[in-house]
Amino acid sequence: MSAFPTHRGRRTHAAIDTAARTVIARKGILATTVADIAAEAGRSTASFYNYYDSKEAMVRQWALGFRDEANQRAQSVTRHGLSNRERAYEAAAAHWHTYRNRLAEMISVSQLAMVNDDFAQYWAEMCAIPTSFITDTVKRAQSQGYCPGDDPQLIAEAIVAMFNQFCYLQLSGARAREPDDQACIQTLANIYYRAIYGEEVH
Repeated sequence: MSAFPTHRGRRTHAAIDTAARTVIARKGILATTVADIAAEAGRSTASFYNYYDSKEAMVRQWALGFRDEANQRAQSVTRHGLSNRERAYEAAAAHWHTYRNRLAEMISVSQLAMVNDDFAQYWAEMCAIPTSFITDTVKRAQSQGYCPGDDPQLIAEAIVAMFNQFCYLQLSGARAREPDDQACIQTLANIYYRAIYGEEVH
């Protein structure tokens, strides 16, 4: 008998998390209420507070797990033996899949960063992983004669901002149709590659 409440508790916790991710992907974190999450989960509002003190506390817990996953995905981009175009594709794919798999975290932290200093720091840390990689990529490209005179950090920040906004537009809200993963990744990869390695046509 003692195991049953624990199992039921895990099920309820999972249902609340799943419901929260669904509602946040649709409405954003700022417009989402605990009552919205509870209704989506088919649970009482009181059930939510058995697991989290607030929706911000829930997102904070999610964000800790997210950073570990983002670091693991980044390793596929930094492995040796890739061409410049292959590395651009891997960077785009890693960002897209992270955003798709962690959509609620990305939306929540980015929106809460606008109104909360702690979440602004979380968001900066989340963006620092791809920004650091792209900055190093631009520096290596410049040593080969590409994008002369450009600021590597600014290029990296611009690319990451574009990646984030593109993923948000494609994956969030009430979508009429499911986005084409391959087409979206290839689009991001092409823009990334051309921004760093493209040559002017005279």
